Amino acid sequence: MDPEDVQPKRVVDGVAALARDDLSLLSVVELQARITSLQAEIVRIESAITSKQGSKAAAEAFFKK
Repeated sequence: MDPEDVQPKRVVDGVAALARDDLSLLSVVELQARITSLQAEIVRIESAITSKQGSKAAAEAFFKK
């Protein structure tokens, strides 16, 4: 089995792609929508971080016994 079949595929860095966008082509409404989407993504990422930290803490506590 090819190792690439087992490893999850990484998503291309969307933030880098967004940073290259020409914002002058977007309307105020489109820019505001982008901000709203990015803020929602930040909340999602922070939630994932919190979850991973909790899992790590639980594992550390379990193996310290």
